[in-house]
Amino acid sequence: MRIAAGLLAVATLTAATACSTSNQPAHAEGVTAAPASTRPAETLKPLLQQALPNVKGKSFTSAVVELPPNARAMPHRHGQAFVYAYVLDGTVRSQLDDKPVTTYHQGENWVEQPGAHHVLTENTSRTKPAKLLVVFVSDTGDKLKVDDPRS
Repeated sequence: MRIAAGLLAVATLTAATACSTSNQPAHAEGVTAAPASTRPAETLKPLLQQALPNVKGKSFTSAVVELPPNARAMPHRHGQAFVYAYVLDGTVRSQLDDKPVTTYHQGENWVEQPGAHHVLTENTSRTKPAKLLVVFVSDTGDKLKVDDPRS
């Protein structure tokens, strides 16, 4: 719990700094995922991407993931990144690997271990959007999200 709270504090501070400072390191471009069937897709908007000064070869990225009503992400992985997700708005259903499906509400959070397979990410509402703050600690240069190849 302390780690999650600490990551949230760092992400919040980073987001605030990114919004208020014009001399920040290069930001990653926003990414829109391919739609899962005919449902709306999520949008990933990086806030800050920066190499960690004391951890060679690692980067910190904070991003907001927006899930329109009824949106579902493609099954995906985040490479060898450690991922922390915090629900800013709405309700999100998530499943990692073969673990049970879990529903997270505003103010709740989870972590994804390096190499985890995110098989389900969806907004549970057909009428209201959902939003996540996501923090990645990844190998510098790695893609933040890789959708599963289509069969």
